[in-house]
Amino acid sequence: MSFFPGNDPEAGDAFACDAIEQLIIPRSSDIGGFAVRRALPTVRRRLVGPFIFFDRMGPAVLRAGDALDVKPHPHIGLSTVTYLFDGEIKHRDSLGTELVIRPGDINLMTAGRGIVHSERTPENLRGTAFSVSGLQTWLALPDDKEEIDPAFAHTGRDNMPEFDDQGARGRVIIGAFEGLRSPVSVLSDTLYVDLTLDAGARFPFAAAHEERALYILSGELVVAGDRFAADQLVVFRPGDAITLEGGTGGTHVMLFGGAALSSKRHIWWNFVSSSKERIEQAKEEWRTGRFDIVPGDEEEFVPLPQG
Repeated sequence: MSFFPGNDPEAGDAFACDAIEQLIIPRSSDIGGFAVRRALPTVRRRLVGPFIFFDRMGPAVLRAGDALDVKPHPHIGLSTVTYLFDGEIKHRDSLGTELVIRPGDINLMTAGRGIVHSERTPENLRGTAFSVSGLQTWLALPDDKEEIDPAFAHTGRDNMPEFDDQGARGRVIIGAFEGLRSPVSVLSDTLYVDLTLDAGARFPFAAAHEERALYILSGELVVAGDRFAADQLVVFRPGDAITLEGGTGGTHVMLFGGAALSSKRHIWWNFVSSSKERIEQAKEEWRTGRFDIVPGDEEEFVPLPQG
């Protein structure tokens, strides 16, 4: 998640398929037995469409007595997207939102000019061993939306369209895909799809979006004869039609992308902006306590990093 001090990813080897633009190998950080792999941003690749941050958390089992306790921390200029495969996380924010996200749900929190939130293990799971697995991604906001009012939206898994055809099963989390459209509303052209392929099943990844990539969650993926292992991020060249094929034992991937932003984005800690000056302003606002508080979670906070 956004609070983990993840290591920078590494670039991978070149592959034979001309449609593959980049291969990124996330570096894993172990945070008290909880593995986190950061795939974006990297020195060679800052964004794919609006996606400026991509963390794979877990899968991990937290022992009885352990818990996820992310103290209140701020964001500007982005939307956080939290999507779980296993476990539960309690979200609170400075708008007064308080709810538990469960597997398949989407939490979309748009920071705009500024928001503060915390992410913690719910009370019902504390004191028990439980598993946690999921993704947290950030969407950089368009130039004219960076300073909008903060907002929060939660969409349950049952409201998202699903498909199941010839060994390919999936759910459209954000955007339009294969004639289906998610009800989740975002501020720019965005694609986010949870896809599972049986062994040998083939599935087209059309060039309907300007920038496209996928993250392999489990199994092996085959693209034009090239084989990719779990926990690799594959970025595709714009405009090329792609066919994905499930490897032995099946494959689970997240497809993502969308329209490229019209200007450069800067990222520092939890702040994203087209303006370095705006990030400096946000630093000072957090340091001096000028962000809003999180109702029900007012006693703790994450201090501004040094440097």
